[in-house]
Amino acid sequence: MKLGAYTACLHDKSLGETLKLLGDMGLDSAEINAGGFIGAPHLPIERIRESADARSEYLGQFADAGITLTGLNCNGNPLDPDPNVGPKQADDLRQAIEVARLLGVTRVVAMSGLPGSDPQARYASWVVNPWNSEYLDVMAYQWDEVVLPFWREIDQLARDNDVKVCIEMHPHNVVFNPGSLERLVDRIDATNVGAEMDPSHLFWQGIDPVAAIDHLGDLVYHAAAKDTKIHDDNCRIYGVLDDRHQRVPAEQNPLNVGGDYTLNRWPENPAWEFVAVGRGHDQDYWARFLQALASVDADMAVNIEHEDAAFDQVEGLRLAAENLRAAAQQAGV
Repeated sequence: MKLGAYTACLHDKSLGETLKLLGDMGLDSAEINAGGFIGAPHLPIERIRESADARSEYLGQFADAGITLTGLNCNGNPLDPDPNVGPKQADDLRQAIEVARLLGVTRVVAMSGLPGSDPQARYASWVVNPWNSEYLDVMAYQWDEVVLPFWREIDQLARDNDVKVCIEMHPHNVVFNPGSLERLVDRIDATNVGAEMDPSHLFWQGIDPVAAIDHLGDLVYHAAAKDTKIHDDNCRIYGVLDDRHQRVPAEQNPLNVGGDYTLNRWPENPAWEFVAVGRGHDQDYWARFLQALASVDADMAVNIEHEDAAFDQVEGLRLAAENLRAAAQQAGV
């Protein structure tokens, strides 16, 4: 099993510096951005598309550092009804699949996306709980008219390029849990679309990632290592759908995630938050998580995604790496 990191938290560093850091932490895998919300700071896409020499040089940096490039990440909203967002992020995903083939990478991580509620919608619309027929009408439009045609195309493109597209089951997307992942796979008869098992977004929904792996089986193609801590006192009041986020002021340079949209600030006393591996669930749990993944694919890549606000990018990544490696040793994977 390859243990590594998704390098989004290290975009202020060069690729060479990033790979050295991963190696120094005892990691041997990397997942690199290829577009979507964040762009591709560590991936010279045009040079790679145009030149075999550029591809060889790029992959040589990984080989020299003892790191395997195990995935490209293109998380975004390819179905956003905003004409300045959805089409661009959809094209990013198509391009990521083609670039993955050129680099010999077999995994592209993506989100399923989220359309508007109807053909005239300006904003993406997530139906949290379709308790009346209005919301089932919205979902019928989203799935039948937007989601299924797009993902049939992506599945075919992935098949043509011998790539697996690994969907991160993320709330505020049409695919956000094992049931909606299976719905997509079944309705498009997918051969090359499955799951990226990121436990963090399942934990806060009350889903057990180990049970989810056992349920999905060989639909799990790739994995992330990110933990979630539930703050029981706050969760009793605000619940898992805590919505007290705030805008980051423009003078603080909020992260752009497409078009005019930026990343919001987390609540100061959240009901739950993302934390480094081991700070939400103990080593025994993470060992069971890795064992469950290994039962699906003993060679699966598991890449840390660091979003723990209590630590800087290197400190938090190092803590997660130490805890993940200890869990892997306990698990015997």
